[in-house]
Amino acid sequence: MSKIKTPHVLTRHAPGEKPKDLKKTLKRLVGYVLERKFHFVLLLLIVCIVGSAELAILGLQKPLINGCILPLMKQNHPDLTQFYHYIYCMIGLMLLGTILAWIQAKIRIQIVNRVFEKIRNEMFAKFERLPIIFFDKHQYGEIMSLFTNDVDTLLALHLFPRFCMAILTIVIIFTSMIVLSPVLTVFVSVVLCLIFLIIKLIMKQSRRFYQQQQESIGHVNGYIEEIISGAKVVKVFCREPAVEKEFDQKVDTLFKDASSAITCSTVLMPCVGNLSYFLIILTGIVGGFLLSIGKMDFGSLAVFIQFTRLLTRPIAELSTQCNEMLSALAGSERIFKFLDETDEIDNGYVRLVNVENDKSGNIVETEKLTNQWAWKHPHHDGTTTYTKLSGNVVFENVNFGYIPEKQVLFDFNLEAQAGTKVAFVGSTGAGKTTITNLINKFYLLHSGKIRYDGININKIKQADLRKSMAMVLQDTHLFTGSVMNNIKYGNLNATDDDVIHVAKMACADDFIQKLPKGYDTVLTADGGNLSQGQRQLLSIARAMLANPPVLILDEATSCVDTRTEALIEKAMNNLMKGRTVFVIAHRLSTVRNADKIVVIEQGKIIETGNHDELMALKNKYYDLYTGAYELS
Repeated sequence: MSKIKTPHVLTRHAPGEKPKDLKKTLKRLVGYVLERKFHFVLLLLIVCIVGSAELAILGLQKPLINGCILPLMKQNHPDLTQFYHYIYCMIGLMLLGTILAWIQAKIRIQIVNRVFEKIRNEMFAKFERLPIIFFDKHQYGEIMSLFTNDVDTLLALHLFPRFCMAILTIVIIFTSMIVLSPVLTVFVSVVLCLIFLIIKLIMKQSRRFYQQQQESIGHVNGYIEEIISGAKVVKVFCREPAVEKEFDQKVDTLFKDASSAITCSTVLMPCVGNLSYFLIILTGIVGGFLLSIGKMDFGSLAVFIQFTRLLTRPIAELSTQCNEMLSALAGSERIFKFLDETDEIDNGYVRLVNVENDKSGNIVETEKLTNQWAWKHPHHDGTTTYTKLSGNVVFENVNFGYIPEKQVLFDFNLEAQAGTKVAFVGSTGAGKTTITNLINKFYLLHSGKIRYDGININKIKQADLRKSMAMVLQDTHLFTGSVMNNIKYGNLNATDDDVIHVAKMACADDFIQKLPKGYDTVLTADGGNLSQGQRQLLSIARAMLANPPVLILDEATSCVDTRTEALIEKAMNNLMKGRTVFVIAHRLSTVRNADKIVVIEQGKIIETGNHDELMALKNKYYDLYTGAYELS
């Protein structure tokens, strides 16, 4: 079954997006924060002290004005001792708040970064444990978005102390305002409700424009990625003017959406500022009336106006912070859903161990590296047997489908004896690659068994099973690093001489020596500075270095020219001696020397034999080989 790679396009999420289960997500996220409980409690305590200190400075203004400044204004030779006492208290509170705010920032950064670190580590560890079928069902961009967009939304956790401080500030200010003047507090509350109704309407409009802007950014970025990946096609068909015109249209749409979003968001802050000044003016007018009828003193009015000015700031912050924190919780919910995905099932208990022969010729386990391997098979009766690793693979009545509605293999029976080369031939979608995927336990069988050296592969630990095999895929993948390290990926214990030896066997040494730094040349962008054929040669060398008893070659020579293919075939023949090899190839010339050629159609074996036997039958393989029927 062939699989189509989806484009690497990141999923974008709307601002203010809400989680589906707010309570559950919040509880789980708080669990990460509370792993550093002492620091978290200390942080909340400091937030409370800083908020209280800031408001205490304002609270001192009433006695300063009523009990100090106003009386001093009536004296010819005022005594400023009490005045300085208030000033010193305010300066002390200000310094205390500044120092504690610095400490709070340090603690906050430490807590949030630790949460980031743990979640990222858990996500990557989960990524490693997921079954292949998960990646078949999810786009690459969707998975990447979890590690980028959704993790980035967790930056809103930095806002949590400010969020707590804003709530604390609002509570203290309202309480203080009620104490100073209940009547004026009711008036301010009514006007505030009207003001924030207006702000809510502006924010709603701003969110709509912002969403349109994000969609336009997505279209522009997606178009750029598409054109870059297809640059050769664009040039071949001279489509540059048309592409440029279409891009201009998309950028023009982005310009209009971005202008609307920026205009709306830019208007918001001046609007909030002007409305807050309007509120202060109204408060001063009503307060002046209460002052004139003796219902309020001058100091209380001055402090009340200060409280009114401060009140709009935390309320506006809460509006913004709520949206950002909701987006963070929505991102957290997707992350937790990813972390809750089912791990790859591994119930195996048969291990692959290093062995040697004792004086009696029996296989015994050893800790030293002998390059002799055996399956360590513990049994229910307490005994343990050792089966020498040889590479015999048997399919027994195997049935399988990637989805329940569509079966790929039907009652599949096949034996690949140790040291033989088995080639699979058939049309695209016939089930050839599926067979090799099942040997590796990338997918679980619906029914039937696969035996490896006589042992059901379900009993073998996945890591040990895969360690005994090497695969060379049609789509090669090279990692950022030197050529030497990329080949060593197949065997980290190999020496540099071992690497050079297998590179020569894979016909890769010649072109490696011509690279700027030879084997120390650093490869980037999945080996983008190499040709496709050269990348394939390195992949083959990597598999050779692993030196496994079983080799799986899925169109391993599809990207090399005929001359190089012939050289690789010669090297492969030397490497394959004593090993079981499964070959999938559309070029039938590459399977002529196979010990067994299996012709598959619609998940069933229709012919089996070597090249001469199948040619003599003059059936499907004969038609394929002579060109009477072409592989599709």
